[in-house]
Amino acid sequence: MSALAEQLRRLQAQAGRTLSPSPRPRAAAGEIDALRRLLGLRERAARPASHRAEVDRALPGEEIAPGLRLLEARAPWPALPEVVHLAASPAQPLARERLLAFDTETTGLAGGTGTRAFMIGAADWHDGALRLRQLYITCLGAEGAMLRAFADWLREDTALVSYNGRCYDAPLLATRYRLARLANPLAGLVHVDLLHAVRRRYRGLWPNCRLLTAERMLLDVLREDDLPGAEAPQAWLTYLRGGAATNLRRVADHNAQDLRSLAGLLAHLAHLEANG
Repeated sequence: MSALAEQLRRLQAQAGRTLSPSPRPRAAAGEIDALRRLLGLRERAARPASHRAEVDRALPGEEIAPGLRLLEARAPWPALPEVVHLAASPAQPLARERLLAFDTETTGLAGGTGTRAFMIGAADWHDGALRLRQLYITCLGAEGAMLRAFADWLREDTALVSYNGRCYDAPLLATRYRLARLANPLAGLVHVDLLHAVRRRYRGLWPNCRLLTAERMLLDVLREDDLPGAEAPQAWLTYLRGGAATNLRRVADHNAQDLRSLAGLLAHLAHLEANG
């Protein structure tokens, strides 16, 4: 065998040993544990599959149009006299069946075209009880349907009853009707703003004449777990963004209490007027 052939044989044998190394013994389990402890490593505990908590999106009432819901309830209530006399009323007297108390929950308190009502509540005396009806929207596109539904509750001889509604609720709704290219059903209606009647009697006697003060002083109403009106916009926006409906339900409760208080204040003030 030539020297070249012998050299080639040795190179092939050396290459075979490099490509096919003998297997190294596996480390014992105890050695692996010791190595982990030395390096400060821990076994990762098996984690249960994480499940996102279900968001409470349940809303009360009936959906009467896409994105528009109606809440309706009846409350036993002392009936008003058939004819109501109020010095603060623009028209005297007012027949009981004409009266409709209303209140809105809005996306802000500043007013203007950027503020909208997402809830409109109304109360009237119907079949011997106080009837509460509340419209609220769960999407922006339902505003027109809400405005039309509220307009259907009004007649030409309806007398509106509110608390500061002349300065806030009525102008805001007028703007929303105009932007929706709908006729404003509130225009030309008699409007009794009870804030003025309360101020006429109690300004200077109370620290202020806010609705919360009037209902506490005159009706013995002390709200518990009430969502402040200033938090209503965030409650609605939270729901629109996929959040829980918990606070939106509280907004509906707050609005219903506003309506009951309006009815109570109207009865109380009418009684005072009737008895001097």
